[in-house]
Amino acid sequence: MRFADIPGHDDVKQKLRRLADSDRIPHALLLEGPAGAAKFALARAFAQYVHCTSRVDGDSCGRCPSCRQHETFNHADTLYSFPVVKKGSGPTRSDDYLPEFREFISDSPWMDFERWLSLLDNINAQPNIYVDEANALISRLNFTATGSKYKIVLMWLPERLKEEAANKILKLVEEPYSDTLFVFTSDASRLILPTIYSRTQRIGVSRYSDEEIAGFLGDKFSLDPQAASDIARLAAGSITEAVRLISVNKDSELFLNMFMALMRTAYGRKVAELKNWASELAGLGRERMMKFYDYCARMIRENFILNLHIDELTYLNPAERQFSSRFSPFINERNVLRLFDVVNDAKADIAANANAKLVNFDVAIKVILLLK
Repeated sequence: MRFADIPGHDDVKQKLRRLADSDRIPHALLLEGPAGAAKFALARAFAQYVHCTSRVDGDSCGRCPSCRQHETFNHADTLYSFPVVKKGSGPTRSDDYLPEFREFISDSPWMDFERWLSLLDNINAQPNIYVDEANALISRLNFTATGSKYKIVLMWLPERLKEEAANKILKLVEEPYSDTLFVFTSDASRLILPTIYSRTQRIGVSRYSDEEIAGFLGDKFSLDPQAASDIARLAAGSITEAVRLISVNKDSELFLNMFMALMRTAYGRKVAELKNWASELAGLGRERMMKFYDYCARMIRENFILNLHIDELTYLNPAERQFSSRFSPFINERNVLRLFDVVNDAKADIAANANAKLVNFDVAIKVILLLK
């Protein structure tokens, strides 16, 4: 990951460059800000820049052996630490999930937490960084750097350190090895152990502007300016959410048809047709069903806002707007929250490998009751 691969954040990049160029790097650095602000990508780019042997124009070269090792996540002096779920009663360390994490940051460099949960195969899990991980870091950091001046620990979401693990990491931060750097990236820094937080040098990373998100989407996915602008507004400053919406957008016609079929058939109380609908939706597979229920949540929100006649806050494409102009009166303060619960619970059940046909049919029956 190079700085050039990351949109925006020129001020943060400049601060990181200065630290590396002056070789006055704090032993514990914290990048803090909202989810979807590309903090871990910045941390990766910083580590690659520090290790690069041929920096050029304020960025890593991308060609030297160190850069090539970073690109394949095989740099010997770069350690990744991140939240995981327990596997049985044995030790629980990040390295137990390293193949999954490499796949994750390759496919989702902007760190989509929901995507990580799906790779852990339990979207209802509460991943943490356990004391076994802290002990493993202590053991590995006892060895000197092998091919670089610094060993760098990239820790994603230190707010998920369990208490015993946090206290052991605190010891490393308080009494650091001379060749070791910690780079923490946090979505909720107020939850970090205060004694760790106070010993870091902090750099705030702000949310993206709608213009920056739209520009990124136009360049990366060749979207026309209007479509990019619409998705950027829905993403609310999160590049992660923008990419997720792009994925949903590819299926938008199918999802709209499935949503309209659900609402029309449920309103008509046509139970036999709803059984067929549930089976058809199950045929899409788990990942696309989860995206469909995300789409349903968005459409429920948009129709509720449309029903309140706050048109400037609605983001609907022409086909969605044509349907919603007639359907929105059926989404109101009486049922909107319960409809959200129905589709969000369905997504969680699908993620947990529940019987898809039963989950989908249960959704249909509940929608019948909520639209009456």
